[in-house]
Amino acid sequence: MGGYDFAKVISAYWQGYEHDNEQLKSDAVRWLRGEFATKTDARNALGVRTIVDDASVYDHFKLLSLFVRQAGYAGLLVNLDEMVNLYKLSSQKARVSNYEQILRMLNDCLQGSAEHIGFLLGGTPEFLLDPRKGLYSYEALHSRLSENSFARAAGVIDYSSTTLHLANLAPEELLILLRNLRHVFAGGDTAKYLVPDEALNAFLAHCSKRIGDAYFRTPRNTIKAFVDLLAVLEQSPQTQWTQLLEQVHVDEEHNTDMPVVDTDDPDQDGLSTFRL
Repeated sequence: MGGYDFAKVISAYWQGYEHDNEQLKSDAVRWLRGEFATKTDARNALGVRTIVDDASVYDHFKLLSLFVRQAGYAGLLVNLDEMVNLYKLSSQKARVSNYEQILRMLNDCLQGSAEHIGFLLGGTPEFLLDPRKGLYSYEALHSRLSENSFARAAGVIDYSSTTLHLANLAPEELLILLRNLRHVFAGGDTAKYLVPDEALNAFLAHCSKRIGDAYFRTPRNTIKAFVDLLAVLEQSPQTQWTQLLEQVHVDEEHNTDMPVVDTDDPDQDGLSTFRL
């Protein structure tokens, strides 16, 4: 589906390259990115009659995977992050439409119909497990994404499963993460480290004192505070990390990915409108 127009857009990009036509190349890239809002604009710019929209985006991915194969690559890996935004949709119809697309991708991958393409979907546990609004609310997805009961009973992880549940960071793992951040901040040069190992332990102890165990279970604010500390030390070499440490303010992170329940939304929990 859409293969003719896809080939025509690729040809248009090449023509723009040969004739030094930046506008034609830009229009071709816009079409490939799905940035054309109407078919009329696409026809005027490139002479094609279709655009990449919500209904055709998966077919577009498959065409793109064949193209990158022709270009000499092994295939295409599509990374879809922040999938919790589908869970936060207030419209049940919109959620189901998106879940049907996910089901289509999953079926093609499991049945071997999708070649040279893979998908990584990242979301919160609620996005997957919630039986009312998550993927588990769609029965066909629930049966395909359910956890391996044998692996759960044995207390092991089935890495071949379609879903992998990522554990929270342990304090030791967060310490390793801070070491890596320090290394990257120094451009890989150990001689340019802005703080010693002692400072890393002191920083984590400070975070633990301020917000408790949340500093490693939801470490986003902890990491941001550490990078801010390194930025100040880099710009003010005369400043000592010991002087700044007690002034570092770390807020406890709350789950901003969870939707706010609107009691006036008929799609929300029916108990919110229950009347005696």
